[in-house]
Amino acid sequence: MPDGTRRGARGARVRRQLPTSPWLFAAPGLVIVAVFILYPFISTLNNAFTDKRTLIPGEYVGFANFSELLHDDMFWIGLRNSTLYVLVVVPALVLLPLLLAMLVQKHIPGITFFRSAFYTPVVASIVVVGLIWVWMLDERGLVNAVLEAVGVGKVGFLSDQWLLLFSAMAVTVWKGLGYYMIIYLAALANVPRELHEAAAVDGAGAFRRFITVTVPAVRSTMVLVGALSSVAAFKVFSEVYLMAGPAGGPAGEDTTLVMLVQRVGTGLTGRVGYASAISVVVFVVTVALMLLVLRADRKEDA
Repeated sequence: MPDGTRRGARGARVRRQLPTSPWLFAAPGLVIVAVFILYPFISTLNNAFTDKRTLIPGEYVGFANFSELLHDDMFWIGLRNSTLYVLVVVPALVLLPLLLAMLVQKHIPGITFFRSAFYTPVVASIVVVGLIWVWMLDERGLVNAVLEAVGVGKVGFLSDQWLLLFSAMAVTVWKGLGYYMIIYLAALANVPRELHEAAAVDGAGAFRRFITVTVPAVRSTMVLVGALSSVAAFKVFSEVYLMAGPAGGPAGEDTTLVMLVQRVGTGLTGRVGYASAISVVVFVVTVALMLLVLRADRKEDA
């Protein structure tokens, strides 16, 4: 009988599975992960300890790049803006999509249209979305035209340091609402209707039912949304870059850490080693954010 085969109970030939078969199926995915994730990560980690430039291999410099970060004003500006982004955007993306999901969960005529409308910004290109909001918030844009019409006057959404940053945050929240709404819709579908009915019989109003029934039932989903939005907010690039420009707003005061990586590490004279050191800091902070969210969830479970 040929190797790797045997006879079944009815005499049919059954091929024996080789020990390497699962690895053959997983090999394409493992190769993709190794080439596009693992190798770039190791390369970035290695470059962070060198003075490598775009056209110069560079030499090992130890922790010199990280020491320079401590005295780099732009690094601290980027860290401040990225941290502020997390503090403002994450609570909004944890709570608002939940309220939106509860709204579109209701079975009323035409609700499918609103579900699609709320999800449309998610599938739209971030470049298109950013340019649309830039046109709307420009001094001659729609928003300022409306403000002038009601007597408020023009507002420098794209020229003021803080207004520009908070405008970018609003775009991030607006674009992410539909994505996290879908996640919450899946979670709300598993909440037993009897719990709400029992709470209503006990005299609990809509807000009380939200606090005592809905929030505990979807708490694990809220943790997931918090972790995902924290990482995305800290690594924000496109929204701020499109609205503030390559310079990072007035005097570069709206620069985020990822924008700083792009600015420092690109071009013919790009400081790849220094940009890699900033990237390592971004990676460490994002991992720390996820661990903090998970730790907070475990404390509540205890």
